[in-house]
Amino acid sequence: MADDPRAVLSRPAPAPDATVRYGKQPDQIADLRRPTADSGSPQPLVVVIHGGFWRAEYDRTHTGPLAVDLAARGYPVAQLEYRRTGQPDGGWPTTFDDVLAGVAALPALFASALPDVRMASGAPILLGHSAGGQLALHCAASAPTDVRGVVALAPVADLAEAYRLDLDGGAVAALLGGGPDQVPDRYTVADPTRRLPLRTPTVLVHGQLDRHVPVEMSRRYVELARASDSETRYVELTDCEHFGLIDPASSAWKSVIDALESIPVDRPKIDVAPPNG
Repeated sequence: MADDPRAVLSRPAPAPDATVRYGKQPDQIADLRRPTADSGSPQPLVVVIHGGFWRAEYDRTHTGPLAVDLAARGYPVAQLEYRRTGQPDGGWPTTFDDVLAGVAALPALFASALPDVRMASGAPILLGHSAGGQLALHCAASAPTDVRGVVALAPVADLAEAYRLDLDGGAVAALLGGGPDQVPDRYTVADPTRRLPLRTPTVLVHGQLDRHVPVEMSRRYVELARASDSETRYVELTDCEHFGLIDPASSAWKSVIDALESIPVDRPKIDVAPPNG
């Protein structure tokens, strides 16, 4: 891993094999990468949802290196973009609407754009980092039949607590338009801790050295998830900070791959409960 953990955000990657549009807005797009290795059997699509505290200055490009690594392991990959705060139409509810729409559309869009790729049929696995981990958990809670599994890396899994901690200088308030007392209905829908139980196979991975999203946030989410009989696993890494989880050159990356490989390729039909708000 680089001396500066944030260096992974600017690391270059080869151009994607295709870019598709799932809506009419400029940021309703995704970069696609075909598998560059034969995994033996078709693998499910992995939709990568980037972090950056939902802010416009961070986009999908920094997930290029990890997407290349996943493709080299035999996975078809889509790097999802979405509208973000700091843009005229970002934040509530468009950020959430974009992710839901993109995840639902991407399996068919990938098959159409790269028809020669052998890909497991059905819903994709979501791999989300930081704010992207929150969005992945939200998507699984809101549209469970569109999601095969979730790997949430250092997710902002408790939006009310993130608001109280003022993570990234008001990032949650910018996303939702206020705090839990001001816009409680939005937290009811958007906060992963309030959308349990989650019936989608889920793995959270978090580093103890994380100074951007406290590890206690994942610990609390997992405690609540297990109490609600959610299908949730947790991996805590002792020598890992925030950005090591998205760096294929880091010692933490093997744990991320193990988490991804633990998601069942064949997922049984699930019962869909009505949303909590």
